[in-house]
Amino acid sequence: MAVLNIRNLPDEVHARLRIRAARAGRSMEAEARTILIEACRQEEEPPLTAEALQAWVEQLYGGKKPTNVVEHLIRERRAEAEREAHT
Repeated sequence: MAVLNIRNLPDEVHARLRIRAARAGRSMEAEARTILIEACRQEEEPPLTAEALQAWVEQLYGGKKPTNVVEHLIRERRAEAEREAHT
């Protein structure tokens, strides 16, 4: 197994890690290991499929998705460009 030393860890992060570890009933080392393992696992997740992304959007907006978003953004950007042209 590899060994990792972390230098110059801010005191506040150290204190929060200590509290987080205590709440989880682990040592600070075990808690840091758990955090790092989980962070690296998230990178291994396959990219979202179109269907999964659509399901996430539906869940996010609860069936009340906004409409005409692109058109609204285009209008906003055109108005902004117009203002910039006159300054």
